[in-house]
Amino acid sequence: MRPIRTLLVANRGEIAVRVMATARRMGIRTVAVFSDADATALHVRSADLAVRIGPAPARESYLDAAAILDAARCTGADAIHPGYGFLSENADFAEAVDAAGLVFVGPPAAAIRAMGSKSAAKALMETAGVPLVPGYHGEDQDDRRLAEAADAVGYPVLIKASAGGGGKGMKVVTAPADFPAALASARREAAGAFGDDRVLVERYLTRPRHIEVQVFADRHGDAIHLFERDCSVQRRHQKVIEEAPAPGLSADRRAAMGAAAVAAAKAVGYVGAGTVEFIAEGDGFWFMEMNTRLQVEHPVTEAITGQDLVEWQIRVARGEPLPLGQDDLTIRGHAVEARLYAEDPARGFLPQTGRLDLLSFPEGVRVDTGVAAGDAVSHHYDPMIAKLIAHGPTRADALAALARALDRTVVAGLPTNRALLARILRHPAFADARHDTGFIEREADGLLAPEPPPSADEAALAALALLAHAAARQPAAAADPWSPFATAGPFTPNLPAVETVTLAAGDVSLAVRVETDGGRRTVSVDGAEPRAAHARLEGERLDARLGDLRVSARAIVQDDAVHLTLGDRQIAFRVADPHAGAHAGAEADHRLVAPMPGAVIAVSVSAGERVEKGAALVVVEAMKMEHVVRAPHAGVVARIDVAVGDVVAEGTELVVLDEAA
Repeated sequence: MRPIRTLLVANRGEIAVRVMATARRMGIRTVAVFSDADATALHVRSADLAVRIGPAPARESYLDAAAILDAARCTGADAIHPGYGFLSENADFAEAVDAAGLVFVGPPAAAIRAMGSKSAAKALMETAGVPLVPGYHGEDQDDRRLAEAADAVGYPVLIKASAGGGGKGMKVVTAPADFPAALASARREAAGAFGDDRVLVERYLTRPRHIEVQVFADRHGDAIHLFERDCSVQRRHQKVIEEAPAPGLSADRRAAMGAAAVAAAKAVGYVGAGTVEFIAEGDGFWFMEMNTRLQVEHPVTEAITGQDLVEWQIRVARGEPLPLGQDDLTIRGHAVEARLYAEDPARGFLPQTGRLDLLSFPEGVRVDTGVAAGDAVSHHYDPMIAKLIAHGPTRADALAALARALDRTVVAGLPTNRALLARILRHPAFADARHDTGFIEREADGLLAPEPPPSADEAALAALALLAHAAARQPAAAADPWSPFATAGPFTPNLPAVETVTLAAGDVSLAVRVETDGGRRTVSVDGAEPRAAHARLEGERLDARLGDLRVSARAIVQDDAVHLTLGDRQIAFRVADPHAGAHAGAEADHRLVAPMPGAVIAVSVSAGERVEKGAALVVVEAMKMEHVVRAPHAGVVARIDVAVGDVVAEGTELVVLDEAA
């Protein structure tokens, strides 16, 4: 038995906060590591000790194994928990931790190597008789060899990074002519995310489900599974909704997948938590890969089993046997998780960066997050803000609870996918479990439809909330909320008091006029007929009357902004200057700008070069993903304003493209 008194978490964000919470409950002292971008981050504030390990870029901090080991030595750590991402599946790091005399809370380096390479893992599974998707998993990485393999498999094909997952280095190719560019992009992403540009090529299944099995093994030769998760709802090959157990899975299929996953773990001498991922279509299922770490979606497994998987990891790392055997585990109800990202679904899910002005989560669901209001989302790291997890006696109960929780989640300062997540949970096809990995793309018209513009009633409610909030902050109101100074608002002797505010939401501005005459108040929007109005704001609860309409809403007033929630609809209003000119519209289509903050990693054209519509011009990397800026029309490159290696802000001019003559 190896004691663990001090645990260093070699990660950031919600997983670091999560691991520290369990360690603290177990009486273990915690150490955080942080980059310059994370000096005041939540995971740093959650630890007993914290050590700076380098600048903001991950390769100079969270991927710097030597700096992390130095931090462990100087703080007296006994063990290192790698979380997920970064060095969690790096066999060299696991070996270095062991060589330093520390406990690595994860599998042996040999198991990481065996399963960390998708190609090696598939070869091992083929030997073990586990079914594989047709494809090429060989060591010959010559471009021509890979293209020939794609031709042999048949299009569409999927190019995948051999060393990693999470959608990094993954490209769907539908035609041979597109293969070379997709291969180059996949290799760049793989090298940047995993330090390994090797890839494999597989047949791309058209309507598959992504089902994974949670496995656990100890140092005494025992291995079990903790059932499965369905992670089919994805965008850009990255999961956004996960649930356990997988809906519609028969007992026989569950047993077969569980047995195959346990066999895979035993075949490589696995220890600790791991996930064996399968792709399923029709009556078949095929091995995809094994993730030799804890998964982002592990909370749904914890919910249906009642177990703390991080505690299991620590106990197994100390040399203890598995806490439970296979026959001791049962499925209790249903759990579903939604990943809340700082991204703009309407703009191709572009990651967003900036300050979280407001972040509010409801009670009644589990929330795992690594940020708080006032923190920043940086382009250096993944843009996930939080995970919300609901558990209920049935799948319908869990879906409804999570949808309600998303309705009451408020994020200000950055666009998010919150509304999309709620729409997915309420979509009839998802509710009936008729979804697959192409669900979001197939249902995009409905799921990504723009929100209706704010109505006059909504603007009136926001204005009343502003006035009620301002009145509550007046000293007279605090002393006597029923005094005329607290209820009447500004006044002019012998004349009604009039207040006018212009509220903007998106591209829409509405002028709201509130008139108070004695104890009577009316409200008018954009010159419409005035209506009797009354409002009371207690905390975040707004009770209001607009003419014959009685409304209860949630209103959060912050500076000159009002965040209004009405049922499943949220509107963020800001007080606008009615005399300000209109903002400049989108950049002219001859001036191509960076769609988000990031680093320029490729410039594919030269000044004076003639290009066709759709041609790749510049590639910007942000949050470990590549974003290609393409020509909106045929033309001639008049000017290039950036070079490879430049760090650009959103809106930075990249290329000027003249119309073709």
